[in-house]
Amino acid sequence: MSDLPSALLDKIRNAQTVNDIPTSEPMVPYRNIGALLHEQTDKYEIKPFLIFYSDEGYRKEYSYREFYEEVCKTANFLQRAGIALGDRIATVSYNHSDTVIQYFAAFLLGAVVVPINAGEDDGRIAYILQNSETKLAFVRDQFLERIKIINHKVPTLRTIVQTGKVVDPSLLHFASEIDKQSTRLKLTKQPKLSDEALIVYTSGTTGLPKGVVLMQYNLLVDAMAIAEWHRLSDDQRMMCVLPIHHVNGTIVTLMTPLYAGCGVVLNQKFHADKFFERISIEKATIVSVVPTLLQFLLHAKLNMEAYKLAHFRHIICGAGPLTVELAMKFEQEFKIPIIHGYGLSETTCYSCFLPINLSHEEHRYWMSKFGYPSIGVPLPVNEMAIHDEKGNELAEGEKGEIVIRGHNMMKYYFQNEDANEKTFAFNWFRSGDEGFFRYDEQSRKFFFITGRIKELIIRGGVNISPFEIDEVLMNMPGVHAGIAVGFENDWYGEEVGAYVKPKDGILLKQEQVIAYCRKHLPFSKSPKVVVFGNDIPVTSTGKYQRNRCKSLFAKWRTEQFSQKRQDIN
Repeated sequence: MSDLPSALLDKIRNAQTVNDIPTSEPMVPYRNIGALLHEQTDKYEIKPFLIFYSDEGYRKEYSYREFYEEVCKTANFLQRAGIALGDRIATVSYNHSDTVIQYFAAFLLGAVVVPINAGEDDGRIAYILQNSETKLAFVRDQFLERIKIINHKVPTLRTIVQTGKVVDPSLLHFASEIDKQSTRLKLTKQPKLSDEALIVYTSGTTGLPKGVVLMQYNLLVDAMAIAEWHRLSDDQRMMCVLPIHHVNGTIVTLMTPLYAGCGVVLNQKFHADKFFERISIEKATIVSVVPTLLQFLLHAKLNMEAYKLAHFRHIICGAGPLTVELAMKFEQEFKIPIIHGYGLSETTCYSCFLPINLSHEEHRYWMSKFGYPSIGVPLPVNEMAIHDEKGNELAEGEKGEIVIRGHNMMKYYFQNEDANEKTFAFNWFRSGDEGFFRYDEQSRKFFFITGRIKELIIRGGVNISPFEIDEVLMNMPGVHAGIAVGFENDWYGEEVGAYVKPKDGILLKQEQVIAYCRKHLPFSKSPKVVVFGNDIPVTSTGKYQRNRCKSLFAKWRTEQFSQKRQDIN
């Protein structure tokens, strides 16, 4: 951080304060994540902490003590592999208890976890591994060949550890290596709160992902705030159905339960037919989802009488566009309140939530009265405001950019001074999201998000840069110009469309464009619908105006696009 200009450093430090309190005055009583884990283990011992369900239905349970011992053994292995304080390790996996253990082993050492979304293409994964200077990667067996192929592009990546099945006998195998290790861990140097813990790569408007650097303190203080807001106690459980390579899965349903001393039920993936069944069996209290999953549950036609949900309190929902229509429909159908919230990787995870103690009438008012469901009130660990483009604070009801500052603010973007300069220009974090706020009778600010100033497409809670898709479209033979357009979709919040202008005399069909894009992009990023036209709207400076094209895709709002169907076509 000292490599950054002093003026920029001052702006970032200002953005890391809350009510003028700097991060040098921490709001948590722990010196690092390891201290929290050690204390909770001594306190709860045989109580279940982590329960993992594989897609095959295999259930694995770890008590606090068992989890801690596996973490210590993994940390010992990492030390013997040459990993020390500040070194970066990557995980390439789906949700698995092994991966959770690997995360916390790194946190104990003060190593930095770089979670890899295996759904990204190989070029993007290679960039993330290169940019983060990753030294060791834990790779699940089905992704091993992909990582081996790109390994030569990452000179710092000297160790690949395979997890799951043994695919390559010449490589280290996680389970085999961990069995050799002691449960007693001796650290030569204890990590500090200011030491880095995660580098999460998030898509930006430039196309290349930006590395969001989060400190150990960020993870602890946001977990504390979430636990306190949702009144989590040690007799409760949370359930995780979101990918833990994303901050929502990691912070809300791994770090937060640990902080509260409760348990977590980790699912390999979300399955609508297993969702309430596992909540019922495991007596989960709260689950964090994205709006897409609410839509899937509504369409699953579940027999709710089969489940015992008396202990289930509410659903946390964020990380994508939630409409009033979807929220009201879900709450009416399932009689389960949605606690809507908002945050970004840059703010560790959540920055605000609806209060959980609102009356039914108050809850409905803030969820439906203003055309957008409120994202709620700022957590005490951060402040929020609405600014104009010059950094001036706007009044109640005025639309502008949502800005945030607080103790959950990231350290900075990794090796990206330009992004840091733009993001912290006015001593606050500029979210790129448009919104406004309204006061309640207690003078609390209830915030709303109305759209994105940046041009990211958020599909199912995952950020997609349109520029990456533009590049593929522009390279397609027969295309004069093409742009990606994120359009409203009831299933994923937004879906990816393409507006294409063919070259003169060329007749293109939608199926051709989709097939071409599928050769270069994963299904999630590929256009599902193509609209052809003669002119792409541009500004006076020649920039494409994507928002003016959104209405052309309105008739596909309710359609669910499946990979199988499009691949057959």
